[in-house]
Amino acid sequence: MQLDKLVQFHKIMGDPTRIRILVLLSNGPKHGQALAGMLGLTPPTISHHLTKLKEINIVKERRDKNTVYFHLHQSTLEHYSEALVNLVIGKENTDMKTKKSIDQQTILENFLTKDGRLKTIPAQRKKKLIVLYHIAKGFETGRKYPENEVNEHIKKFHEDFATIRREFIMNRIMYRENGNYELNPKDMWATIE
Repeated sequence: MQLDKLVQFHKIMGDPTRIRILVLLSNGPKHGQALAGMLGLTPPTISHHLTKLKEINIVKERRDKNTVYFHLHQSTLEHYSEALVNLVIGKENTDMKTKKSIDQQTILENFLTKDGRLKTIPAQRKKKLIVLYHIAKGFETGRKYPENEVNEHIKKFHEDFATIRREFIMNRIMYRENGNYELNPKDMWATIE
C-alpha cells in the first residue's frame, strides 16, 4: 500500500466522531438522519464526516427510493488496518531483515578468504562487529575458556589474536574473569546499528 494513502487513512480516522459512526455502521446500514439522532449531531455535521469516510472508501452508500443508507465497507477497513501492521512489523520488516542478512553475508565474503580466514580486521565499526560476531559463533554459551583456548580459536581466523580478544571484551561479546573468558548473552553485545 502506498504510504500517502495510509497516512490519509489515519488522518481521516483521527476524529472520534468518525470512529463512532463506524461503530454504529458496524451494526448495520443507517441513514444520515438516524446517525445524527444517535450521535446528537446535526445532519450537515454527519454529512461532512461521511464524506471524509467515503474519501477513503470505508463507507459505501446505497439508495433506497429517497433515502440514502450508509454501510461499513469492512474489507477496506481491515485492509488499511493490516497495512500499518505489515509496514511496521510485517512483510516490510521481514524484507529489511533479509536485506540485513544479505549485507552481513556480503561483508563476511569481502573480509574472509575462501578457507574462512580473516584478510584484515575491518576498521569500520559495523563491519568489525559483523566479523567479531562471526568469530564468536565458535564459542559455546555458558562455558568458561582459558585464555590460550580463546587464542587458539581466534588464530583459526587471524594471527592477531590479542587485538580480536580485546575487541571481544570492549564490545561486550565476552567477559574476562581470573584469566578465563566467557560469552556474554547476545543482548549485551554491542549493537551493529
